[in-house]
Amino acid sequence: MGKEQEVGNVPSLLHIVDQHQEQLVARVTSVDPLLDKLHSLVLSEDSCEAVRAETTNQDKMRKLFSFSRSWSRACKDQFYQALKETHPHLVMDLLELSVPKQSKPETTGSPVDSQGWELAQKYIKARRETLYPTWSLKGENLFQNFTNLLLFQNLCPRSSENMVRKSWHSCAPEEGHMIEIQDLFGPSIGTQKKPQLVIIEGAAGIGKSTLARQVRRAWEEGQLYRDRFQHVFFFSCRELAQCKQLSLAELIAQGQEVPTAPISQILSCPEKLLFILDGIDEPAWVLEDQNPELCVHWSQAQPVHTLLGSLLGKSILPEASLMLTARTPALQKIIPSLEQPCQVEVLGFKKVEREDYFYKYFAEERDAITAFRLVESNPVLLTLCEVPWVCWLVCTCLKKQMQQGGILSLTSQTTTALCLKYLSLTIPGQHLRTQLRTLCSLAAEGICQRRTLFSESDLCKQGLAEDAIDTFLEIGVLQRQPSSLSYSFAHLCLQEFFAAMSYILEDSKERFGDMENDRVIETLVEWYGRQNLFEAPTVRFLFGLSSKKGLKEMEKFFSCNLPGKKKFTLLWLILGKSQTHPPHCLGLLHCLYENQEKEFLTHMLHDLQGSVVPGTNDRAYTVLQTNVKHLVIQTDMELMVVTFCIQFSHVRSLQLNRKGQQEQKLLAPRMVLCRWTPITDTSWKIFFSNLKFTRNLEELDLSGNPLSYSAVCSLCRAMRQPDCQLKTLWLVDCGLTSRCCSFLASMLRARSRLAELDLRLNDLGDNGVRLLCEGLRNPACNLSILRLDQASLSEKVITELRALEAKNPKLFISSTWTPHMTVPTENTDGEESLTSSKQQQQQSGDKHMEPLGTDDDFWGPSGPVST
Repeated sequence: MGKEQEVGNVPSLLHIVDQHQEQLVARVTSVDPLLDKLHSLVLSEDSCEAVRAETTNQDKMRKLFSFSRSWSRACKDQFYQALKETHPHLVMDLLELSVPKQSKPETTGSPVDSQGWELAQKYIKARRETLYPTWSLKGENLFQNFTNLLLFQNLCPRSSENMVRKSWHSCAPEEGHMIEIQDLFGPSIGTQKKPQLVIIEGAAGIGKSTLARQVRRAWEEGQLYRDRFQHVFFFSCRELAQCKQLSLAELIAQGQEVPTAPISQILSCPEKLLFILDGIDEPAWVLEDQNPELCVHWSQAQPVHTLLGSLLGKSILPEASLMLTARTPALQKIIPSLEQPCQVEVLGFKKVEREDYFYKYFAEERDAITAFRLVESNPVLLTLCEVPWVCWLVCTCLKKQMQQGGILSLTSQTTTALCLKYLSLTIPGQHLRTQLRTLCSLAAEGICQRRTLFSESDLCKQGLAEDAIDTFLEIGVLQRQPSSLSYSFAHLCLQEFFAAMSYILEDSKERFGDMENDRVIETLVEWYGRQNLFEAPTVRFLFGLSSKKGLKEMEKFFSCNLPGKKKFTLLWLILGKSQTHPPHCLGLLHCLYENQEKEFLTHMLHDLQGSVVPGTNDRAYTVLQTNVKHLVIQTDMELMVVTFCIQFSHVRSLQLNRKGQQEQKLLAPRMVLCRWTPITDTSWKIFFSNLKFTRNLEELDLSGNPLSYSAVCSLCRAMRQPDCQLKTLWLVDCGLTSRCCSFLASMLRARSRLAELDLRLNDLGDNGVRLLCEGLRNPACNLSILRLDQASLSEKVITELRALEAKNPKLFISSTWTPHMTVPTENTDGEESLTSSKQQQQQSGDKHMEPLGTDDDFWGPSGPVST
């Protein structure tokens, strides 16, 4: 399709984008992604630049609509399609507004007429049923209505002997790929064998339990695994742990909401049974198959841990399938007989699911729009919402502010800060805050005893008044479990936060008797284990609460004095207890991110680039290559945490690898962040924002990572900052085009310290290279090496590059091409300058310049890059 097109005959029915121009101007919140989709389809490059030049989203949309006056109906259809992809909720609103205003239209070719009219009706019906339910979260499971979590299947599963992703290591990271929920029990790659055991792992609050319930619900509704399983049983392990003894028949009865068949009929086809055990690692049990040779009748009662051990050990119902959810994949300690499973990691929400959650949480659509706009304007907060539990926390805080009629504001940068904000908005009155101390003690006692369910007598023994219990239930801090007549915190993470506050509070010694700091640490080690100590939310909250800001908020909330030095003693004890763990694991970086104390982080991270001391449980123990350290990061949250911490380290060289990207063996020490999922513009914005404060980073390699227009803008803005020390930048094969070169040129003119820039395997075109030349001519430009492809450039532009190189003796412009019929003389980098190549071309008498013909000839900073 061409550029701006002329209108044909005026249609008898207004197009949907014309009907709702005013709404689109007011409500489109992300214009850049919209322009990216419209570029070259209905907008020229100049038009895109004109829109981006406007300051606000509203002005940008007005400018965009100024071009739409000349669009044909087909162009507006393209616009409509782009809106559907970038703003699905807004499009659904517009459909609902537009379709009822007219009867079924005549055929005109628009998405909202003819057969599109029927589709719109179905679309709206589905929207009403699934997207905007007018339900309250009170009394409901916090996450029961969300779907579409990111799932990553590890093809080289980790175990307690091989926990690679959580720490820096010196070898290639494990392989894996993204899957959908319907693939959980699908055939494995290579063997094509369908697994009998699936372990769903992931961080606290990431949505594991919701995924497990969703599998059960989808099966009940006939949408999932109906051909594989005749019966699906769901069990909460925290509730099962309350039972002393159960028979297999009683266990099966507990796993069904409604009995579906006699027990004998259910057990007649064991290969058609699926047992879902949610939170298998929560209770303090060892699920060992104690009687593998003993055949126990289904009616005979056994201790629950023995019954589950037999089920997991395959001494009973060996043909049955199992799905387990756990925070850690290293389950051999509690399940010694566990076979090799299919391991799937839950990575949280995509951005569209985060927005979807806001529309599900708020009963009023306008509240959802207002709340999400505020979160979307804060990249850090939007990234934190990648974790569903944090998404709930953010929504709850904003809803409380709306109810209280105050100014809508949320500037928290960490989960700890969000929890403190939640408390300040939720807990009214000093009396209830006094009772909250007691609730914190209950939470800590539960952690100590590995308990998440409490009876009413437990609450009363702890000193909680009846009216306080009712209030905590009313505001949603506690929830009643109808199946067992017991109480629990609204989420396990909330219990862990209250436990952390209990350890921090000055009167903890009085409440726990002899439990001093050492006993607190031993308790945490017993609950989480040494290997997973930094993965534990309680420990991360301790780091966050021990910061100056955290202590100040707690002092204000509890009206007490909390000396900071005493609290940091607790952190040093935690660090001492975890010395057997690799010193720079991802979990520790999460803890340091929660703390955000500059002096503390600088002390902890001063040797991050140095040699990593491998632990016996780390793959680095067997592969001792010390010049490169890898860390696998799967989410925007992890990327934000790592790059934030790098600010306080001595890391000088950083590389960000995409899946399948080969790596060159470099001599210089560097940190390599390996990632399989694409990086969002929001995450790039945070990444580059952290970059400008990273005083020691001198080399950055982003080769192979697609960079959008807005991402390049964020990069160049960061590099223009005076604190940015970056000298070498590799952007090989990043999908850059000529319109990105204006930002690159402005960065070159801004007295940046950049000395080397690699832009090979990008379609910059003549216009883009001319823009770069303008930046290179500027006296403030310090660039000495520029690498780019010139195969598609005109002779005029190539001549301009030669002239630049001749005028500036310090400037070296290299390319990946060789003259026809001539073998070039390569330098140590396997490259040649334009000047020397020109001389060889003149000697050969051939004026035609050709690119090298094989992929192996294209060597980027991270190895050969395929074209």
